[in-house]
Formats: sequence, C-alpha cells, structure tokens
Amino acid sequence: MSLKLPHEIIRESVKLALIEDIGGGDLTAGLIPEQTRCRAHVVCKDQAIVCGQAWFDETFRQLDPTVEITWHCREGEAVEPDTRLCTLSGPARPILTGERTALNFLQTLSATATRTRRYVDAVAGTPANILDTRKTLPGLRLAQKYAVSCGGGMNHRLGLYDAVLIKENHIMAAGSIAAAVAQARALPGQVKVEVETETLDEVRQALEAGADVIMLDDFDLEGMRAAVAMVGDRCKLEASGGVDLSRIREIAKTGVHFISVGALTKHIQAVDLSLRLEA
Repeated sequence: MSLKLPHEIIRESVKLALIEDIGGGDLTAGLIPEQTRCRAHVVCKDQAIVCGQAWFDETFRQLDPTVEITWHCREGEAVEPDTRLCTLSGPARPILTGERTALNFLQTLSATATRTRRYVDAVAGTPANILDTRKTLPGLRLAQKYAVSCGGGMNHRLGLYDAVLIKENHIMAAGSIAAAVAQARALPGQVKVEVETETLDEVRQALEAGADVIMLDDFDLEGMRAAVAMVGDRCKLEASGGVDLSRIREIAKTGVHFISVGALTKHIQAVDLSLRLEA
C-alpha cells in the first residue's frame, strides 16, 4: 500500500517548483497567441513503474485548471517502452509552460518507484522487506518515500521526528548503547528504538538494552547469519550498507527482516519521458 500524502504537501511542492522555473513569466510561451489551443501526449521511452501522476496533474491545475488530462495507465503500473502515458488538451501556453516541471516530477518519482520494484522483485520469496532511507533529494523527501511505497518497498522513518535511530556518534556521545537506549525509552509516547551496530558484541548489547530493531551495518553474510541466530525472535534485524542488486538476495536469505537501500532514492536515473504536441 502506498504512503498517503496530504494534497497540501503536493500543492506546495508544485508551487515552489513552478516559481523556480517560471520566475517573472515564461518568455517563450508568451510568443504563442493566447487563444491557441493544442493537444499533446506524454510517451515513456523506458520500461518503468509509473509514479507521480498527482504532481503532474497539480502542475497544470495551478497553471490553468481548464487543461484536461486523461491518463492511459494507473499509478504504480508497469509500462513498456514507447507507452503513451496520458493525453493533454487545452490552451497551448500553460501546457508548454508546465511541460518541464510536470515531467521532472513524473520522471524522478517513476525512477524511484522503478528502482524500488527491481529490489523488491530480487528478494521475492524471502522474509525480507526493502526499506528506504533518509538519503533523499532535498525538498522531495515525502514524494520519494511515496514513490518507494508505490514501487512495493517500505518506508523507514520519515525523518528525525518519528523514530529513534541510535548510530555510532549517538552512542559515543551518550557513553554506551545501554545509556542511549535508556534515554530513548524515557521519551514520551511509544517511539520505536533502533540501534546501529558494527560488531556481534554490539548486537548483544543492543539486544540486552531492549532495542526494537537492530541495524547490522556493513556486516558480511556470515556475520548476518550469526546475528540472526543470536537474536532469534526477540527483535527485528535490518541489514544496511553496501547493498546492491548483485548481493541483495543472498542478504535476504540470511534471515534478516529488513534491508535498507539508500540507492532507491539517491542513485536514480530519471525515466526517459517526452511530451509531444500533436499536429
């Protein structure tokens, strides 16, 4: 199930993107007579998971709500190269002005969803779930996390405000894993507490401290299997660090519950899209 975003988040994100692109006005689109109308379509040149339709629609809604958009695919649908994604019709000026901003959202979020689906497919049949990270494009955190969920992945914490992740520097500043976890447990409410570990001894310390999730940072496969045997069903284990498609299935087969992959949101290549006016 996809992460549900309030529409005001999408609206504000699009608003800022349009301000960035248009500034004081689109000089080139202004060359087109105001009364000119047109019809256009968007073609996807890659194999992809389509994601970002709400951002695409909102771009033209803000420019001119009379622009009509008809989608020929569903959000989250897998498409083949040369698939026509949608058709637009209405005044030419706003369609030309909004083209780049709308495609930027669609190509970026589709890229994130597409890469996520590849990782999800790679661990199919194992108990492991694919997680994203906070390594997102500035200003597009929630949009990219939505795209991850659209691609079949799961969201790690959204930010610094909704879960505790005690990492190496936090442990050093607090004095120990036990001290850091104790401080976290003193926070109001029931906040999930995760501890990053680099050795099996740190796994033992985190387990004894009562962590909800233990992250195995840059563990080799043998170390992951040993951690799984040590922890049993007392808490969840997350593998992290140096994860790519070539080894992710072997990681999943060690028995870890989660595999976090920064590449889902930071190592993306935009899906190749093109908006073409029709004669």
